[in-house]
Amino acid sequence: MFMVVILVSILDNSTSSDSSSVQVTSIATIAYTESSSDSFWEKLKGALLNSLAFVAVVTVVTFILVLLFYLRCTKFLKYYMGFSAFVVLGFMGGEVALFLIEKFSIPIDCITFLVVLFNFATVGVLAVFMSKMAILVTQGYLVVIGVLVAYWFTFLPEWTTWVLLVAMALYDLAAVLLPVGPLRLLVELAISRDEDIPALVYEARPVINHDSASRGGVVQRRVWRERRNVGNDSTNNLNNESNSNSNVNANLVLESNSTCGTLLSAGTGQIDTRLIIAEEVRNLDGDAEVTVPLIQDRMNVQLQGQEEVVSSENLMLEGMGLGSSGAIKLGLGDFIFYSVLVGRAAMYDYMTVYACYLAIIAGLGVTLMLLAFCQKALPALPVSIMLGVLFYLLTRLLLEIFIVQCSLNLLMF
Repeated sequence: MFMVVILVSILDNSTSSDSSSVQVTSIATIAYTESSSDSFWEKLKGALLNSLAFVAVVTVVTFILVLLFYLRCTKFLKYYMGFSAFVVLGFMGGEVALFLIEKFSIPIDCITFLVVLFNFATVGVLAVFMSKMAILVTQGYLVVIGVLVAYWFTFLPEWTTWVLLVAMALYDLAAVLLPVGPLRLLVELAISRDEDIPALVYEARPVINHDSASRGGVVQRRVWRERRNVGNDSTNNLNNESNSNSNVNANLVLESNSTCGTLLSAGTGQIDTRLIIAEEVRNLDGDAEVTVPLIQDRMNVQLQGQEEVVSSENLMLEGMGLGSSGAIKLGLGDFIFYSVLVGRAAMYDYMTVYACYLAIIAGLGVTLMLLAFCQKALPALPVSIMLGVLFYLLTRLLLEIFIVQCSLNLLMF
């Protein structure tokens, strides 16, 4: 968000003359081209049409991605995402680089510029999709991609930009929470297959190392699986011991005046199970013969219950965005639209930038609290975008007037 504000502040004047050409070729202006001479209702109606067209295209493309992922065309999706990243870094990044070169009069020849740009874009594709590099390099390229896309969104007309932000927030809400939402279908499909979604996703912090994540030739796909494997190992040990001793009777000393039996240590000694003795056992005197399979069944039932609890926790953690490395991930589109909002605010003044930034961060905090409460995947756009748009309007229409009047009357607070 900070880098988008800097780019808008530096390049706004130098690129304002080219904004009309960008509007004509943009998908978000396919239904209506805004003009300063249009009336309020014409701008609002045209912005709604542009937003509906853009959301419709995004919905169709997302369902196509879900279909390709369902058909296991993972390599094709990865190559498509790599090509998209190359286009963003090469063409959009090159255009922004030309703006900066012209703005600061940087001496560079075209051959050197093309070689540097091609290497920059190629390394970016390799860092994000094709190879494993340092996490800082991958995060850096993801930030650059988000900044470039967000900066080009600021070329859209003002009315179209604000209506589009609200429309995308509503689309994100429906796509994640509705049973037939494309993003929900994509996440559930990835969880059922135990696969990562090939998409532009910002990974905050890996928990385990990919290179050292194998144990005995089997890669641990999730950090929480280590806990489940402990339970599975104990269950396997109990099953093996039960099979070897299925015909052996164990003599358990039972006290007639006790309502519960002794503690039984099974397997490797890691699991203790308290056997509850039935009412009829109280009438037994001396020793009673109880077969091992009866005890084993009771223990297996308890272990299965524990595994079901762990499995439900695992599914909730998956929905919260834990990837194969155990790190929390967030789609790059969320960061892009956050940056579009503050970039559009930067075209007005910096006071609205501060207000919108604080509103976005507050909305993200509210989303995280809801995430911990609901324990399932939630959209990251609606709360932050709604608060950002609200604070933009309040700052521009109310707070700015109040601050200016206080300054003119020499009132400080």
